[in-house]
Amino acid sequence: MSAPLFLDKFDMFRAQSPNQLAVIDLAGSSPIQLTYAQLDELSTRAAIGLLQRGVQPGDAVAYQLPSGWPFIVITLGLWKLGAIPCPLLPSLREREVTFIMQSSGSRLLIVPDEFRRFAYAQLVDRIRPELPALEHVIVIAQQQYDPAAHDLGGILWQGEISEDMLTEVTRRRATATSYSQLLYTSGTTGEPKGVLHTHQSLSNALLAHTTTLGLSASDRIWVPSPLAHQTGFLYGMLVSFYIGGTGIYQAVWDVDTARAAIEVHGATFVQAAMPFLSDITRSAQPPKGLRLFIATGAAIPRQLAQEAREKLACSIVGAWGSTEACLVTVGRPDDPPEKLWGTDGRAIDGMEIRVVDDEGHVLPAGREGNYQIKTPAMFATYLHHHEWYEAGFTKDGFFDTGDLAVIDEDGYLKITGRKKDVVNRGGEKIPVVEIEDLLYQHPAIADAAVVAMPDERLGERACAYVVLQPGQAGIDLSQITDFLGERGMAKIYWPERVEVIDEMPRTASGKIQKYVLRNDIANKLQQERTRA
Repeated sequence: MSAPLFLDKFDMFRAQSPNQLAVIDLAGSSPIQLTYAQLDELSTRAAIGLLQRGVQPGDAVAYQLPSGWPFIVITLGLWKLGAIPCPLLPSLREREVTFIMQSSGSRLLIVPDEFRRFAYAQLVDRIRPELPALEHVIVIAQQQYDPAAHDLGGILWQGEISEDMLTEVTRRRATATSYSQLLYTSGTTGEPKGVLHTHQSLSNALLAHTTTLGLSASDRIWVPSPLAHQTGFLYGMLVSFYIGGTGIYQAVWDVDTARAAIEVHGATFVQAAMPFLSDITRSAQPPKGLRLFIATGAAIPRQLAQEAREKLACSIVGAWGSTEACLVTVGRPDDPPEKLWGTDGRAIDGMEIRVVDDEGHVLPAGREGNYQIKTPAMFATYLHHHEWYEAGFTKDGFFDTGDLAVIDEDGYLKITGRKKDVVNRGGEKIPVVEIEDLLYQHPAIADAAVVAMPDERLGERACAYVVLQPGQAGIDLSQITDFLGERGMAKIYWPERVEVIDEMPRTASGKIQKYVLRNDIANKLQQERTRA
């Protein structure tokens, strides 16, 4: 599959429908709206300004901006120069930003002056001695948000755009084989990797996605996920461009803003993590108007899926994807509920999935094994570590995801855990995802994760981390084990410790960072042994 490039699609829609809304940005005090023509001009001005700062084709440019029109304009401007966007999540701090800047080699860093009461210029001052390659720091004011009166810290060229300027920008424009993004993995294992995609690989992902789900220019794409994450970047911003539709962006998660995106601004489609779905479903006034919600990060618990479909009056489907592979499986709105809920969907057209044993033999339906994929939307390499890329593939071209999974007789995928998340209790593998699904049904529990804790005798035992529902005073281990026993779970699978926490550590895509929990329980056990 060789899909039309998303930059070409953007140009086509700009030429055909210049006054079509491209962006509705809800980050400011009032919505900012930009047409395709306006967005095109702003991004050309950004390209000229970046060119004047020495940005060349193939350069990685780092920017730590919240979701909104400045992020979008700068991204398009970089592509017009053939440069590589390297967006950083606004939540990252000194350690992570230093690592990414050193790894990417970016000579330019773009930050907001302040976002969510954090001063980014001060962060840059603290880490700049560790960044000898850094030549330019651009600080963008967040208070002055209107594009008509904003130069993006001097990035936007303010004068007349000459033919010579356009010629210089045009000859640098990205091609199919140019790198389109440098994203660092969110860190479910604590080991960030720089993932490089090309313009062709992301365009292949977009064609498969929009065709499979029947998205068109009449859809309005709601983007509550950070644009610096693949979910917001590819399945928010770029999906809207690929169909010639409108993207609706919110920089800070807030249910009232979400309601406005749906009920006031007409959002019809969203792909986002399950916590977003849970929050709007269980709000005092669940918003109506969405056509399709694709929940990623984990299979949708049946209880939440049923509740969401009733309260939101829209289709709810699960999906699986990764930074490296983009979306590979997704449910279809007309799939039977027993397949939609509790699974991660089935393979998108043109993509292949399989489950194999440790020797590489394909397993029959219903057997758990190593989850492997083959897709035309696969990334190009890991920055500085092509050997990691090569090690991830089998001889017949399948990529090992690091996940464990089951594929049923109808081709529906269910992720059962990550290889590193398995709890091996004296040789018995604990069905972690099954336990978590049951714990999620407990009336006192809002969120749950089961991880391995070290044990001298058995090697590992299971520890349940739980977040309680509002108003719940507490929960003990016996209440959890009684609940699991009542639902028929074998005693050998029951957690042997419970830890109550205020909030799960999550990546931007909503995945629980289980390595954080594993480290936490290991440290607690060590401290307890020391005191004893």
